[in-house]
Amino acid sequence: MKMFTVALIAIVVVVAAVALRPRIARADLLKEGQIAPPFTTQMVTGETEAPVSLADFHGKKIILYFYPKDETSGCTKEACAFRDGYARYANAGLVVLGCSIDSAEAHKDFIRKNGLPFPLLLDPGKKIATAYGAANGIPILGLDRRITYVIDENGKILKVYPSVDPSTHAIEILNDLGVSNTVPPAQAKPAAPASN
Repeated sequence: MKMFTVALIAIVVVVAAVALRPRIARADLLKEGQIAPPFTTQMVTGETEAPVSLADFHGKKIILYFYPKDETSGCTKEACAFRDGYARYANAGLVVLGCSIDSAEAHKDFIRKNGLPFPLLLDPGKKIATAYGAANGIPILGLDRRITYVIDENGKILKVYPSVDPSTHAIEILNDLGVSNTVPPAQAKPAAPASN
């Protein structure tokens, strides 16, 4: 009986500690019309890493999407939806950038496994996610929330998608931006995923 009481007290203490621990607050989302916060980081494209900053894309419209983690089901669905619509994005002159806290190696594997034709940004310290209000979307796991920003050619937030369906979100953005459904035949097929 004494062991049961000790175990019960231990469970109550652990539950109370989790329930009462200080929460890491999520940053506020950016609003349409605000200037997009500048960032400088590493970008993974295929097997290559290169330095990149928001300023590198001045004059181009950017789709910056934050996602929790490479290789999870929802994140894979979302990335593959961007991949499948990528020809339409490229044809319209839109830049697609994914961002999560994963390592460069995890990003390379994710890109290779799913045939992603667009770059993924490294954000291990959550500086970019914090600036864009995406940090700590899943506090218990320390992962970013799923959110997308459309940034215009002059660096202003054009559209905010705070709640997305990973499987339809990429097409929703194209439709909202009025991007045509037609793609020239040479661009119609995205890169196929690598086979294992």
